[in-house]
Amino acid sequence: MICVAIANQKGGVGKTTTAINIATAMAATGWKTLLIDLDPQGNASTGIGIHSADRHRTSYDLLVDQAPLAQCAVPSAIPGLDVVTATQDLTGAEVELVSVEDRSGRLRSALAGQSSYDICFIDCPPSLGLLTLNALAAADTLLVPLQCEFFALEGLSQLLQTVERVQQRFNPDLGIIGVALTMFDRRNRLTDQVADDVRDCLGSLVFEAVIPRNVRLSEAPSHGLPALVYDHACSGSRAYMALARELIGRLPERRKAA
Repeated sequence: MICVAIANQKGGVGKTTTAINIATAMAATGWKTLLIDLDPQGNASTGIGIHSADRHRTSYDLLVDQAPLAQCAVPSAIPGLDVVTATQDLTGAEVELVSVEDRSGRLRSALAGQSSYDICFIDCPPSLGLLTLNALAAADTLLVPLQCEFFALEGLSQLLQTVERVQQRFNPDLGIIGVALTMFDRRNRLTDQVADDVRDCLGSLVFEAVIPRNVRLSEAPSHGLPALVYDHACSGSRAYMALARELIGRLPERRKAA
């Protein structure tokens, strides 16, 4: 199973929207997909259509109580896509895990040896705390959604420093599979300037597919649907399908491996 963390410590960059739609796109192309909601806000769980009352065994149980993954993963309405949901209980996980041995490796242990899925996406909280550290320690690679605005560049440098520290201490094999530009507004010259700066700095690491500002992307979560299901023809959905195709081309050759 290939494990991809979707992380950016800055909030409001389209991270959860990216997690939901890229997981849906992968499932639609035949990959047996797992989405782990590691954000106490539980937005990925809501956006995929799983109501709070239906979240019984969650990522909290997976991390804190070490419940088996098979007991925590539930099927979504999307064929081929299972979800480990999150609730606000996850807020306390960082405190409860502080005194636990190997507290940064709990998720890695939970996912070790899993062969039920081809790929796993982890939606991280907008911080660089213990939850995100668990995700980075468990992941094979990292996908970074980056909003096209000035402050996003400063946040990216902090994230890259964190990745370097994780590589040194916990996960030497962690790489960055790519940076996805989100909330792109062609009417705004600053957006173009930021996109150009990011491409000048990171080169081919930046995906060619760009996610535009799109009303349908914003509406979809309120209906409990990924945008790809809510309106598969909108510009946002088409962009996420293009991003999924690029992602598949960059993934390591380990599909269906144990």
